[in-house]
Amino acid sequence: MKINQFNSIQWPRVGWAFLALMLLGGQVAWAKPQAMHIMEGFLPPVWCVLWFAVAIPFWIMGFRHISQLVAVKPETRLLLGLAGAFAFVLSALKIPSVTGSSSHPTGTGLGAILFGPAVMSVLGGIVLLFQALLLAHGGLTTLGANAVSMAIAGPLVAWVIWQVLKNRAPLWLTVFLAAALADLVTYGVTSLQLALAYPDPVGGVMASLLKFGAIFAVTQIPLAISEGILTVIIFNALRSNAPVELQTLGVKAA
Repeated sequence: MKINQFNSIQWPRVGWAFLALMLLGGQVAWAKPQAMHIMEGFLPPVWCVLWFAVAIPFWIMGFRHISQLVAVKPETRLLLGLAGAFAFVLSALKIPSVTGSSSHPTGTGLGAILFGPAVMSVLGGIVLLFQALLLAHGGLTTLGANAVSMAIAGPLVAWVIWQVLKNRAPLWLTVFLAAALADLVTYGVTSLQLALAYPDPVGGVMASLLKFGAIFAVTQIPLAISEGILTVIIFNALRSNAPVELQTLGVKAA
């Protein structure tokens, strides 16, 4: 891929969309260490180990996919970087939640559409690692849990929606639903992870799940809608300016 192809992308329009989301999101993640992702030390050790055990096979498969992709289609490296950067920027933004924690977009839907869930599990894992080290957003012990929710479950849902709807629904609607529902599923899985670790003394896991889910729905639903719209804008910019690269990846660009 030629660099000047990306320089010609309609970045002013994309930049304004990023700015709007940043203003909506407020401060970056390091300003409030209790931000969700699940923060360092919050999960009991047994759950940390369990979620790492779930995540590691996806990472191994994802690394193999990336190695094959870069070897066979080296022109896709810039799109790989774009997908990772998009996830990093969006998931580093947050708005306060009603509990004193916070919610944020995930940015994983775009990468799942372009490269599939295996590749996005690695890109998302790298994003989470750097955020834990640089922004105190999430943590190292909870990296496996956060990867399962944001880098694995969300992208898998986005990819399934893309595969099912891309030839059956308007393209903009398919991209919107893939990105928005990936965001919501991420927080659904996070709620389940917290509920399993901290079941309600009376109602058990289900009662705790409902509490966590209701708390985050207040802020996560509008964020998911915003993320879906932004992803459509970015995807349309790529369709206009990098159609050959999208076709190389098997992504409908016409």
